[in-house]
Amino acid sequence: LLLMSLVAFVVMGLDKWKARHHAWRIPERTLWFLALFFGAPGACVGMIVFHHKTRKPAFFIGFPLLAIIEIWICAIMLG
Repeated sequence: LLLMSLVAFVVMGLDKWKARHHAWRIPERTLWFLALFFGAPGACVGMIVFHHKTRKPAFFIGFPLLAIIEIWICAIMLG
């Protein structure tokens, strides 16, 4: 969870940087892939910190819900 969250956070920041510099963007499918494989907490933090994808309901609703589910799954597995 921590490693994938870190990767998702960095990728969100990188995509925001690319957006600002009119460079080739990271596909939304890739962002979702990272979030779905236990990177949602990091993607959520990246979305907030970098103000990235905050206007798209699929992201500002989907990422936090997915993060809650992933944290819950990890808590069950560890507990």
